[in-house]
Amino acid sequence: MPQRKDVRRKREQNASIADIIKERMRERGLSQRDLAPIIGSRSRVSEILTGRRDISISIARALYKHLDIPADVLLQEPVRHSTEEAINWNRFPMREMINRGWIRRSPAPSKRAEELIRPLREAAGAESITLLPRKNDQNRVNAKVNPYALLAWQWQVRKEAMAIDASEYREGTVTPGMMREIARMSPRKSGPLDAADFLTRNFGIPVVYVPHLSRTYLDAAVFFVRERPIIGITLRYDRIDSFWYTLMHELAHICLHSGLAQESYIDDMTMYVDDENSIEKEADDLAREALISDIAWNDSGILGSPTPQDVTALAMEIGVNPAIVAGRIRYETGDYRKLSQFVGNGTVRQLFMQ
Repeated sequence: MPQRKDVRRKREQNASIADIIKERMRERGLSQRDLAPIIGSRSRVSEILTGRRDISISIARALYKHLDIPADVLLQEPVRHSTEEAINWNRFPMREMINRGWIRRSPAPSKRAEELIRPLREAAGAESITLLPRKNDQNRVNAKVNPYALLAWQWQVRKEAMAIDASEYREGTVTPGMMREIARMSPRKSGPLDAADFLTRNFGIPVVYVPHLSRTYLDAAVFFVRERPIIGITLRYDRIDSFWYTLMHELAHICLHSGLAQESYIDDMTMYVDDENSIEKEADDLAREALISDIAWNDSGILGSPTPQDVTALAMEIGVNPAIVAGRIRYETGDYRKLSQFVGNGTVRQLFMQ
């Protein structure tokens, strides 16, 4: 057996990564569809298997973990530290970034775009990943998004998160039980701030509020930076129910998907997610369950003809903010005029701006 392994190792050292992956797939009876959750998306699998895409550090790590491809073999290939494409610096929303204070003011900024923006990129980390959305990527991104505005937002989130003194992060600490514990902070007036502080100090997960830029249609994202997850929230919909569902959705990504090769999950929570995007559906399901279990929801029968008293009673029974109950009723009935007195319009953003 040792001799067979040595022969295989020598053969693999002379083969391309694509060929090695294909061999492992044949051995294990795996299809490209099976590999998509490991590498990030079917389009990404196809690009790697056809040699049109180099592997990133995170993909190399996933291949080592799930397909048992030796690290020294993986590192023989040119492993990219980012998915960076050629950046057109003049396509960034310069005026908006200057007004936000993300980059410094300068005469004729459009002529000095790269000079002005590079410091932000460097502050976000020298290896900062260029995550320009592509069709079929496993991100919940609106087709009308300005990719450069989205990229600038990501860099600003990373920059602010890296300046936070967070505790050590340990993989596996985000569980459904931990998420339910966080949700029980929601009845407090300062609940959103308390949850962000608790995640930062106790779990090593910085939570950063950075308002979205124009044409990003963005609610939140989670990035994995040097193994540490970072949550960025925009509070695009400044409501209590929206905040808690969005936070739970990003925590669900950490709980369920941190072992995959995908380096970020970028979410427009208003988008419809079809059955093929299993990653987003899994995060949706766990987020909903962490806030109100399906058993408690179904047993309550509250969808029939809910009164304000019903909403308050169920929220007290479960231990969550009434806005969460009202928000789920509004979502499931499609009537967003209903129970609007509960959802706390305009109350969350001011907490983070104090």
